[in-house]
Amino acid sequence: MKKASFIFTIVLLPITFFGTEHILPGARSAALSNASVTLQDTWSTLHNQAGLGFVRNITSGIYYENRFLLKELSTRGAAVAIPLKTGTFGFSVNAFGYSLYRENKYNLSFAKAFSNMFSIGMALDYLHTQLSEGNENYSAIVGEAGILIKIHKDLLLGAHLYNPTRSRLGKNTTERIPTVMRLGINYSFSSRVMFVLETEKDLSQKPRFKAGIEYQPLPHFYLRAGISNNPILSTFGTGLQLRNFQIDLSATYHQALGVTPQLGLTYLVVKKEKTDRDDP
Repeated sequence: MKKASFIFTIVLLPITFFGTEHILPGARSAALSNASVTLQDTWSTLHNQAGLGFVRNITSGIYYENRFLLKELSTRGAAVAIPLKTGTFGFSVNAFGYSLYRENKYNLSFAKAFSNMFSIGMALDYLHTQLSEGNENYSAIVGEAGILIKIHKDLLLGAHLYNPTRSRLGKNTTERIPTVMRLGINYSFSSRVMFVLETEKDLSQKPRFKAGIEYQPLPHFYLRAGISNNPILSTFGTGLQLRNFQIDLSATYHQALGVTPQLGLTYLVVKKEKTDRDDP
């Protein structure tokens, strides 16, 4: 049974591998089909570091994803954002896989908002892949950078670049970590309805288009849905904010491989002034 599980996992690894896919954690962003380049929250540490520049309170979050309901393909993550006078620092750790195959990603981010309209951010990632059966280990350092512009009080523009140096996955391999460019907009129709649209281009793959909508029917309660192509995915989820805590649930549906549920929990150190919503 263990051998069968390992073989099945290897078959699915091309779909889930950090080396061939730029994974974006966060249950809120997952519900919006990961059209997240304009979001401003704890998980901006990995989505677009520029979003950290508009985070006004210390926030921390944890995240769990059970891809296609297989524990061998699960992703676990934790992140924290710490605003200071000089800018906002972010830290995150993500782990994918199980005992026979494991990938870890360690992220250090920094962002600076130069006004209420413009922010820029950057990050360094340390990637480590371990194959237990062959006792093989691979590691690499990857850079990221992004900007976020408030064109209007209701319209945001975000752009992000992952791995501009086209780093390799280890010194003894020819496999390159993907270079991914993302561009998106965020439009608020009202204080209760937000629409996000994004395009993503991996240099070695066809472009992806992603769209999502978030609706707040009741105070502190959110409904979300999204869709994307290459592959075609449908997403949906809910969010509930309880004082300093925010709970987000979401699910992604793949027509051939099934459902991927996600769960996120965020803790906010709230100041007296009103704070932005956050995404675990």
